[in-house]
Amino acid sequence: MTDHPASDHPHRPSADHKDTETAPAPPTDDFVTTDHVLRLGRKRLAYTATTGRMVLREEVHEDGVFTGHQPKAEVFLTSYVVEPHADTERPVMFAFNGGPGSSSIWLHLGLLGPRRAVSGDVGALQTPPYGLADNLDTVLATTDLVFIDPVSTGYSRAVQGGKAKPFHGFTGDVESVAEVIRLWTTRNDRWLSPKFVAGESYGTVRAAAVAEHLQTRRGMYLNGVVLVSSVLDLGSIGLHEPEDRGYVGFLPTYAAIAHHHGLHGDRPFEDVLAEAEGYAERTYPWVLSRGDRLTADERAEAVSTVARLTGLSEEYVDLSDLRVEHLHFFVELLRRQRRVVGRLDGRFTGPAGNAVAERMDADPSMDAIVGPYVAAWHHYVRTELGYESDLPYEQLSMAAHEEWSYSEFEGRSVDVTGRLAQAMRANPDLKVHVAYGWHDGATPYFAARETFSRMGLPPELSANIEHRYYPAGHMMYVHDETRARQSADIAEFVRGASGG
Repeated sequence: MTDHPASDHPHRPSADHKDTETAPAPPTDDFVTTDHVLRLGRKRLAYTATTGRMVLREEVHEDGVFTGHQPKAEVFLTSYVVEPHADTERPVMFAFNGGPGSSSIWLHLGLLGPRRAVSGDVGALQTPPYGLADNLDTVLATTDLVFIDPVSTGYSRAVQGGKAKPFHGFTGDVESVAEVIRLWTTRNDRWLSPKFVAGESYGTVRAAAVAEHLQTRRGMYLNGVVLVSSVLDLGSIGLHEPEDRGYVGFLPTYAAIAHHHGLHGDRPFEDVLAEAEGYAERTYPWVLSRGDRLTADERAEAVSTVARLTGLSEEYVDLSDLRVEHLHFFVELLRRQRRVVGRLDGRFTGPAGNAVAERMDADPSMDAIVGPYVAAWHHYVRTELGYESDLPYEQLSMAAHEEWSYSEFEGRSVDVTGRLAQAMRANPDLKVHVAYGWHDGATPYFAARETFSRMGLPPELSANIEHRYYPAGHMMYVHDETRARQSADIAEFVRGASGG
């Protein structure tokens, strides 16, 4: 049980002030600090939570003359520091989700933080109004935590009169998140602490780029990078332009999802994955590269194999020219049952809105968790963390997502594997932990693993990358057993990378 402070929450300045002719006051940090105790069996974990918005500023020069630091954004974050506060040997982990356009609510209340949303899992979902519970598997027992909501997500915003668009793109996002990390580390005297960044989904792109940026631009060398549901090369899943390697990367995940839904009979899961991976590694790329040079027998054999592995009909695979697109797969697999399969987590299903639709109109795995997480957050942030705001908490900002810019990668795939490899070569002590979900239909594990195999690192640096697999999806921690195991794996990784 968590012990919460009995004192009244600090009041924030009222938004109901009278208009004046003077310019609005410049933005200031508005952090609220509360003390808590988490009981982990016989152990008592005392920690301080600090919640609020940090003002980011940029240096302004006019005609070569420095004219000051201009506020540009207010970034919302929540930090958890275990007592004693002066312990610089204790690690600290900076965490964020992806999207782009997602807040950090998922890693915060799903896996890493001291409190968690009670959402349930496949076949046993919670019903409204949901709940909040102590996270007895929290990695706060091993490392301090700082959760960051990038600009336009959560309560983070551009300053009044400022523009958000400069933050809605690869470079602006990396630079602003890295600046939050630098400022927090400096203000809290944690430069001599072991430091980690953790990202999920697009947050893995951010994490790799932020690690390299901090190292090359700020001289901050990290101890480790945690990548949950990794996709460092968006071309590996054909996200922006269909590529044959994208179809190949999804095939083992299709097989895993088909197995979960009983389409491989009583065949062991490990055997199904082994065949799918072997086919994806060798024969499938060759088949797709041959095009109309395939003989009739070769094509028939390929159609039969892909259909059997994916659980789809041979007719559908043939009409798809052996290239099963993932958004089509989720509606096709159980179409005859009038069910749609989850994209984020293929274990989930939901009723099809239209049984002949080409694509899903909603993701049942996302539908299952949004309500519990958002309800838990709004209760938690006000009643336990003591932070009050009438701003809508943007758990998923479609405005940021829809105008996101990858202009730095024009004409080529969005790929940060080179940046992570550069950081690892310059800092041979940098360790990387990668977490995969077998049933993740958003960032398939096979495609991600293939990306790491092409980093061009020497064996001694490749050995710094560890891979862990879990029987769930993109947010694998919604599965209770996985959450406990994944938390233990991350804690072990942090201890090892910290020299502990």
